[in-house]
Amino acid sequence: MALNLTLRVWRQARPEATGRFETYEATDISEDSSFLEMLDVVNERLSDDGEEPIAFDHDCREGICGSCGVVINGRPHGPLERTTTCQLHMRHFTSGDTITIEPWRASAFPVLRDLVVDRSTLDGIVQAGGYVTAPTGAARDANSILVPKSASDTAMDAAECIGCGACVAACPNGAAQLFTAAKVSHLNLLPQGQPERWSRVSDMVDRMEDYFGSCTNYTECEAACPKGISVDFIAMMNKDYLKARFKDRRRQGQSG
Repeated sequence: MALNLTLRVWRQARPEATGRFETYEATDISEDSSFLEMLDVVNERLSDDGEEPIAFDHDCREGICGSCGVVINGRPHGPLERTTTCQLHMRHFTSGDTITIEPWRASAFPVLRDLVVDRSTLDGIVQAGGYVTAPTGAARDANSILVPKSASDTAMDAAECIGCGACVAACPNGAAQLFTAAKVSHLNLLPQGQPERWSRVSDMVDRMEDYFGSCTNYTECEAACPKGISVDFIAMMNKDYLKARFKDRRRQGQSG
């Protein structure tokens, strides 16, 4: 079945330009196409007419990389739960619908062009401590370091975060606690992450607070997350952060 849709798309030529909504007709769109494939069809027609195509980010188109995220009818990644924009299919819309498409709306994600935003602030959080630098030697057998199943399962749940930024876009405060908590927790839960556990959480949270708002438990982040990352990880991160600060004060007191 073919769909005929009206698109209201945010257009902005460059970061310092004034943006605006432009209206386009998307006609004869297959209901089996993905949302990005629909945009591809619209862009082909714009190019044929000598108009500037709509700029949007994408890469894997398999729901893995997170770069495809846009706000669709007011919801990051669109109307379906646990679905990235690239995995959203047009059969979930009805012919005659008007669809509003915007970039992530957060002060920490400046618009570069149209639907493309700069999400390098998320990279900065990871660069502050989202890694293991402790010497581990050569590769070891998988079962040489015993990890409780509950810890490994929870760490894998946190590691599902694809860094798309939907949590920030959905949060009324523009907070990045869910993203940061996932990146902190998937390392802090494992033996390999213990040597740098307290410095990691301190450094990453401090970097986060340089750019993003504060969490006030709206839980919109969990609802918008395409991987269903739980806000429980925020509580775990906050607990570790308080412990890290306490340990740091004790060290400073002892050195004084």
